[in-house]
Amino acid sequence: MDKYSYINNAHPEYVDRMYKDYLENPDSVDASWRIFFTGYEYGQNGEDTETVLDDKIITKRALKELAVINLINAYRTRGHLFTKTNPVRERRPYKPTLDLENFHLSEKDLDTVFDAGAELNLGPAKLRDIRDYLEETYCKSIGAEYMFIRVPEKQQWLKQRMETTQNKASCTVEEKRRILRKLNEAVIFEKFLHTKYVGQKRFSLQGGETLIPGLDAIIEYGAKLGLEEIVIGTAHRGRLNILANILQKRYEDIFEEFEGEEHADSVFSGDVKYHLGYTSMVETESGKTIKVGMAPNPSHLEVANPIVAGMVKAKIDHEYHGSEDKIAPIMIHGDAAIAGQGVVYELIQMSLLDGYRTGGTVHIVINNQIGFTTNYLQARSSTYCTDVAKVTLSPVFHVNADDAEAVVLTVKMALEYRQKFHTDVFIDLLGYRRYGHNEGDEPRFTQPRLYATIAKHPDPREIYNKKLLSSGKFEKDLAKEMEKEFKSILQAKLEEVRSEEAEKSGDIDFEFSCDWHSDELGNRYYPIPLTFYPEKKLKEIGKRIFTLPESYNLINKVRKLYKDRLTKLENGTDLDWATAEFLAYASILDEGHPIRLSGQDSERGTFSHRHATLRDEKTEKLYLPLNHVSNDQAPCRIFNSLLSEYGEMGFEYGYSSATPNGLCIWEAQFGDFFNGAQIVIDQFLSSAEAKWQRNNGLVLFLPHGYEGQGPEHSNARIERFLQLSANENWRVAVPSTPASMFHLLRSQVKYPFHSPLIVFTPKSLLRHPQCVSSLTSLAEGGFQPVLDDDDASVKKVKRIVFCTGKVYYDLLAYKTEHKREDVTLIRVELLYPFPEKEIDEIAKKYSSAKSVFWVQEEPENYGAWPFYRHWFTIPGIKGLHRKAGAAPATGFHKQHDIEQKEIVENAFAW
Repeated sequence: MDKYSYINNAHPEYVDRMYKDYLENPDSVDASWRIFFTGYEYGQNGEDTETVLDDKIITKRALKELAVINLINAYRTRGHLFTKTNPVRERRPYKPTLDLENFHLSEKDLDTVFDAGAELNLGPAKLRDIRDYLEETYCKSIGAEYMFIRVPEKQQWLKQRMETTQNKASCTVEEKRRILRKLNEAVIFEKFLHTKYVGQKRFSLQGGETLIPGLDAIIEYGAKLGLEEIVIGTAHRGRLNILANILQKRYEDIFEEFEGEEHADSVFSGDVKYHLGYTSMVETESGKTIKVGMAPNPSHLEVANPIVAGMVKAKIDHEYHGSEDKIAPIMIHGDAAIAGQGVVYELIQMSLLDGYRTGGTVHIVINNQIGFTTNYLQARSSTYCTDVAKVTLSPVFHVNADDAEAVVLTVKMALEYRQKFHTDVFIDLLGYRRYGHNEGDEPRFTQPRLYATIAKHPDPREIYNKKLLSSGKFEKDLAKEMEKEFKSILQAKLEEVRSEEAEKSGDIDFEFSCDWHSDELGNRYYPIPLTFYPEKKLKEIGKRIFTLPESYNLINKVRKLYKDRLTKLENGTDLDWATAEFLAYASILDEGHPIRLSGQDSERGTFSHRHATLRDEKTEKLYLPLNHVSNDQAPCRIFNSLLSEYGEMGFEYGYSSATPNGLCIWEAQFGDFFNGAQIVIDQFLSSAEAKWQRNNGLVLFLPHGYEGQGPEHSNARIERFLQLSANENWRVAVPSTPASMFHLLRSQVKYPFHSPLIVFTPKSLLRHPQCVSSLTSLAEGGFQPVLDDDDASVKKVKRIVFCTGKVYYDLLAYKTEHKREDVTLIRVELLYPFPEKEIDEIAKKYSSAKSVFWVQEEPENYGAWPFYRHWFTIPGIKGLHRKAGAAPATGFHKQHDIEQKEIVENAFAW
């Protein structure tokens, strides 16, 4: 009786009240209660015998009606477990099944008419017809998971959308021709490459070719629904097919990549063909134009997807005026990757957050039922690879990749849902992989039975063509003619390439393409841009941002903090780090450059120095002072991020790539934690320019410095960034004064090109009494890669000590206390590109010095020294540092003090 718990558990008075409501207006109660009360009345009229449940008279007729209601809901809830969605395998068995006996029904009831048919808009209907209707809707080529969605409107929309059509496509003859044509392109393109480039890796789409008519439908239908732009993120499987047959990349360009065209430019190292991105303007059948782009990606699966999300968010903010209706991300996953890569979870957790939402992503899984050689049963614990969708209560459609029309219907339904509700939707395209992980691999080593089946299995084009011919509405040789025509086109393009007669397209991926040329190398960071800002104007904008409105109920500590900043600004002296940082942002915003700053505690700052976003202590209404610089300023967006490094940095990289005029910053809680996003740094930030000629101006703030906080809160691993430094791919800086930080940030938006900036930011220096700057140094100065010792007497200097960052202040304290005029302290503010010219000038200036040291807080195998010992051209330079260690710092504060004292004293010892 648990199947009728909603009646058994109901209080008799509640049931009585519901019945009275039903008598007054049957439509005022839920359909299931209407059926119950109808059955009750039948029983009262003597049409059935009676049964007693919880002091209520419930007829057998009513129980049968309720059983049918439960059957209907079971199909909606669990029908996806019993679908015909797997083209090459039998479905795993699940219990309980949808057999009638599990619902207290039987074959004898099949011809009984039930009012429960009204739940499916069938009206009174035979159980046979109800079951057939449900089978057709929920258990054929499309399975749906949606009953877990807690928003009734969404659940009802999906229910009505699927049950009205029974999940059957109603394509016109012309639409069917188009599906066949796109399938023809997808299938023949792969077969052509397979025969012309035997053994070459291409990561074919074979077994999932219906993705191509599916993506084509998204573009065509999306344009009708108001989309103006689609950004695709995908891995290597099927990428060439998408580039050719969806983004319309020229076939001859793809063939040239197979032929191995060489690049003379040694800086542009290039990448394999199945990692490249592309952007094109696609003309739809309805005459609309839609921009379709695909981001480049490395072999690290799923990393491209948060980057795509960031790109889309930036475009929503800057190009589409906040509208989520005009642009949509499409993310294509592998079944093993979406289940196994944690960054997917991070991305989905971002998807509904204010600072990260993109209006919903259409996720499409090319489900090969295998990951490289790993069987799907070894690849996940969850029932489906898409179960991560339940995190955000997103609907999931499982569709047979052999059923082209079902795929098209599903993507249209998914896109409609996305446009209406602006949340994610998932499509599990269940197919297979005809060859191994790559075309040179032998899959029968690990899946012999599966690949025996696949070898005999027809491709989706063959299956669809057979279906069309059986309808009697299509020409017998239509598919053959399409194949012949398309093959001849491909062959002609290949012959052009091999005869070297093909015209170079001259096309580049115009979205975010490179804005510098290789012949500019060697001087692209010089001259350093002018970053001064008039002192009068600094005071004006500073007064606006540091003067807080009286209408906000702000805690006294915040008001005092801002009042102190305003006082320092007016006095023009002792500007601390936060004050200079704010003035840098304000001046950048005033000049029309938008700013986005995000990180795990970026609104306040990990070390409570920033307080950029303020909250009314009574209403928690937000106030962001940096959006009150001027009437025509650019917008400032500052967010606390979710507790993520990998997905979050990827998102900010994408956002920055689509905001070339802005300043986009990702801030680590502690610099040590950036390595959670090492893949983004290795595969994108450091190398995208060399591999794909993609520019990006993302700034990383990595708090760094040895204050005795242990191995996880001291070291942002400078050496890792220097290891990745080459070809002037980025700047790596350790500013030691507020003024240096001010000019460094302003320089980032002043260069005529875009490259990443890695900033090792301070912790204790945020409040260090000597780490202050004058307003004049902000107004009149500029960023200096090397800071000389202004107080040094050249003739007295016998030792040059080069250093960077916080250790300078420890050295300065010792020098001042012991009055050591024989030692000059030189700060290197820019670690990379190595400031050779400035360092040589310092060496010449103090040429009478007897010794030269590089002093760092980090161990010998950390920090700048492992590289600087080779980059310095000064003969005899020595390093002072902690002993080499596996961990970057001790966890014992007393030991830290001993080590720090030893480094400082040795810098002055003779």
